Amino acid sequence: MPDKFDTSVTPFDRLHHAEQKMLKDALDVAYYREGNKIITTGDACNHLFIIIKGGVEETSSDGTETYAHYVTDDMFDVRAQLENKSRHDYIALEDTLCYLLPREIFIELYRSNGQFAAYFDNNLARRQNLIEEAQRQQNLAEFILTKVDDDNIQPCLIVPHDTDLKRVTEKMRTQGFDAALVALNSTPQYGIVTRTDLLHAVMLDQLPSDTPVSQIATTPVISVNKDDFLFNAMIAMTRHKVKRVQVLDAGQVVGMLDLTQILSLFSTHSHVLTLRIARAETIEELSLAASSQQRLVATLFNNGIHTLFVMELIASVNEQIIEKAFQLIVPPTMHNYCCFVVMGSEGRGEQILKTDQDNALIIQDGVDWPDCANVMDKLTLTLQQLGYPLCPGKVMVNNPKWVKSQSEWLHTISRSCQQATEESMMDLAILADSHAVAGNRVLLNPLQTYLHQQLAEKELLLSTFTRPALRFSVPLTLFGKIKSTKQGVDIKRGGIFPIVHGIRALALENKIEPNNTFERIHQLELRKVLEPATASNLSEALKLFIRTRLRQQLNHQAGGQSQQLNVSDLSRAERDLLRHSLHVVKKFKEWLGYHYQIRD
Repeated sequence: MPDKFDTSVTPFDRLHHAEQKMLKDALDVAYYREGNKIITTGDACNHLFIIIKGGVEETSSDGTETYAHYVTDDMFDVRAQLENKSRHDYIALEDTLCYLLPREIFIELYRSNGQFAAYFDNNLARRQNLIEEAQRQQNLAEFILTKVDDDNIQPCLIVPHDTDLKRVTEKMRTQGFDAALVALNSTPQYGIVTRTDLLHAVMLDQLPSDTPVSQIATTPVISVNKDDFLFNAMIAMTRHKVKRVQVLDAGQVVGMLDLTQILSLFSTHSHVLTLRIARAETIEELSLAASSQQRLVATLFNNGIHTLFVMELIASVNEQIIEKAFQLIVPPTMHNYCCFVVMGSEGRGEQILKTDQDNALIIQDGVDWPDCANVMDKLTLTLQQLGYPLCPGKVMVNNPKWVKSQSEWLHTISRSCQQATEESMMDLAILADSHAVAGNRVLLNPLQTYLHQQLAEKELLLSTFTRPALRFSVPLTLFGKIKSTKQGVDIKRGGIFPIVHGIRALALENKIEPNNTFERIHQLELRKVLEPATASNLSEALKLFIRTRLRQQLNHQAGGQSQQLNVSDLSRAERDLLRHSLHVVKKFKEWLGYHYQIRD
């Protein structure tokens, strides 16, 4: 494997030919399982580590501070090569493969080649400046890597369910709280009451001051766990549109986090963006807020934030943009009588940059809405104005095929299963990823339940359903190398779609409810449908395809439209990983063909 080491990338391209040969001859390869400590604070560091595949976290010795994350092609610990002692711990975040360059070889190259040494000197200074700036500015990377702990958990007031409103108000004023948790009598869970709730109860609803606080408490209270990432607390607030979350430790309440505190820690506007969306009163205001979404993606990605974190946050932001558009366009009198659903990558929570619209509408049975078609036309054009392109396949609410009553949708699912054609199965595949984002969301539940009932354990139907996953060839040559056209590699057809659709079929077969492909893979592994190694490889391959495509889209400002990867833009290590991931897809397709007895 050291023979594959790419010396054409900086800083190794600064070495002379003989030096490059000496480096390659000295390289070794090591494998670390997830959770393994690679370097311990204070120990001598005898190698420079260069990541081939995986991820590594740099932390303080007590684990309370996280300084950096390292991914493919990153090097660590450079400082320890010069000081002969590491200042921090380095831990594998996932199964990780590294090149190992002996310290004595690194030092020899460092001393003999000025340009090579200058790179590391500058890089160290740059890294140190970034760390110091992060500590002063509380920048994005620090926020993402900060965990919910005693340093940021706020104490909370807990009152019994029968405490009267007057007493709760007095306690909140004297103890300096603007909210309190209410210990409910019937369950071990809590409700929450705020100063505003108390004000409205007494002044607007004219409740007596001796009214038990449980009568006005809001339930359920959204929770996060101690030691979870603060980033996840922010996502919970974004998704549920709340300003406070309770913090649990082993199931017990240990405090709270509130929006003001989160915003003081998070200075790069993701939650500010959601506030702008919530406050938008016109399409123009909503468009201005939505236009900053791509900058947010670029900021997160360029700061090395994990792809799945970016997906989850952007899915929440997209959902709020679309819901706000629905609220502004659809008459309020109809909001409780219809359900707007998104499908495709948006429905799975896997969209990062805005892609084609894929949506549908469910109307409650018996509701007469003569102006529905005009409203849906306007909503489709509004979403296009907000940056969501029209779907070439017309899977949109301006197409009557995707606007039906609940009973009509149930009949459509039944008829599609009876027809059992590839076209009807693809319609079901689109519906299988439905996610309600606006209106009366419970209208979607019977459709999802019925779809799973119709397809679960139906081998013949699932065989037809799965067949499209095998249709597009994997872009590999006969000798196993990447096959690219002048336009590049179509990574959606050749890599992403076979995984997404194959996993979707297996999820339906096994009655797995989540839409997200990564969660489906995890559930399939838990149910022993997929071997752990297969599940891990498929997840890693899909992440690689999404991450690589996103990097090129951001670099070329393709706006999410291009599915072609320019292989020449990739380093040798990246090409090797891409080739390996495509082989994972090829093997998975072979397994699907055997599992569903598909023979072409």
